Parts: sequence; structure tokens; C-alpha cells
Amino acid sequence: QVQFVESGGGLVQAGGSLRLSCATSGITFSNSVMGWYRQAPGTQRDLVAYISTNGRTNYQDSVKGRFTISRDNDKNTVYLQMNSLKPEDTAVYYCKSFSINHWGQGTQVTVSS
Repeated sequence: QVQFVESGGGLVQAGGSLRLSCATSGITFSNSVMGWYRQAPGTQRDLVAYISTNGRTNYQDSVKGRFTISRDNDKNTVYLQMNSLKPEDTAVYYCKSFSINHWGQGTQVTVSS
């Protein structure tokens, strides 16, 4: 059974940091391109960053230089380090494998001004 369990969200002031984790099971994690997505109220779910199987990363322009995606294949976990957070980063954050149509419950990130 495929599971993606996101954690690490919370309430933080602008300029602060959070580290999100996504523990996966039921997939061949090391062979999976993994992405972090976010969805703010009333908006579509957008891809924020992804990491390929060989560790190459790609970021949405709005988070370049502030967010870092990484993976630990031994722990089947993908991370998103978020620094210099802005109120516009407020959203529910989800992880997902590019090759599987399955979503976890997400984790709420709220950035106060």
C-alpha cells in the first residue's frame, strides 16, 4: 500500500525556517522522482521543487535560493528545507512521486507577517 506521510509544518514568523519531511512506503523510493507541491486556499496545487533519482534538483522561481529539497534513500524520505519564509509561502504542502497518482494528507505551513 502506497503511503506518503508529510510532517514538519507549523506556524512561523516571516523570515523563519521550517523543515518538512515526507516518509514514504509502498514504492521503490530510490527509483522515484519526488516532488513537493503546495496549495493555498482557492488556488491550484503547484509544484514547488523536485529531486530526481540521481539527486538533481529543480525549483519554482519563487522559492529559488530559499528552499532546498533533498532525499535519503535509506530512509525512503524526502525533505524540504524552507528558509526566509514569506507570508505567500502559506499553504498545505504535499509530497508525491512523479510516477504514482497518490497524495498524502499534507502538512500545513502558515507564515505570519
